[in-house]
This record gives sequence, C-alpha cells and structure tokens, in this order.
Amino acid sequence: MKDCIFCKIVNKEIPSKIIYEDEHALAFLDIEPVNVGHTLVVPKKHFETIDKMDKEEYDKLSEAILKISKGIMCLADGLNVMQNNKEIAGQAVPHVHFHLIPRYNDDGYRFDWKKDEDVTEKENNEFLEKIKSFLK
Repeated sequence: MKDCIFCKIVNKEIPSKIIYEDEHALAFLDIEPVNVGHTLVVPKKHFETIDKMDKEEYDKLSEAILKISKGIMCLADGLNVMQNNKEIAGQAVPHVHFHLIPRYNDDGYRFDWKKDEDVTEKENNEFLEKIKSFLK
C-alpha cells in the first residue's frame, strides 16, 4: 500500500533498525519502544488486520516471530507478544504487526487487564454460541 509507513519500511524507503528479514517477514526495532529491544514483526505483504491474512502468509510470519522470540528470550527475563487489530484495539498503523516486548526484572512496565465492569456469564455464553457458528 502506497501510504503505509510499514510498507515503506519493508521497501527500504524509510530507514529502520532491521534485526531480521526473510522472504515473507521483516523485524525492526520500534521507534517508540516500551523496553529495550521492543521489536515489531510485519509481513512484507500488506494486510490491514490479521483476519485478512491467508494461512500461508500467517504461517511464514509465525515462523519469524518464533525465531525472534527465541533470540529475545536469550537476552531478557521474559517476553510479551502483542498484536492489535483496528484503532479500538490499539492498532496505530493499519498493517498487521506483532510487538515483541522484552521484559526485564524491575523494568517498571505494567500490563493491566482491567476494565470498569466485569463480563457476565450470560454475555460469555452468548458470545460462545455466536462464535461457534462462524468457526464451522
């Protein structure tokens, strides 16, 4: 996609600190890192959200994520792997990307899964039935 910043990085139109590249994926350091080594892994082909990817491209991207994750785990105390879809979920760049965030003891980074109201059993059961119909 012409105006996508990650496509421009993939095409080497914008400089980046590349840590890994293969035929299908590119990994580079985030310019606004949460922690030292915060890495973004993107497919070279443009997909806005993960549900738009085909299995082959997803599998190839997953191979790169696994390889880089193993390297990060040799250097850090832990690892968060995150992927967001759409602005409501925190996706700032509309190109599929995974955040590999190295974690270090006492790094001060806090990840909180809290919201104002708890999900009810009824809501979960309704979602369960709906999602099953899509996955058949």
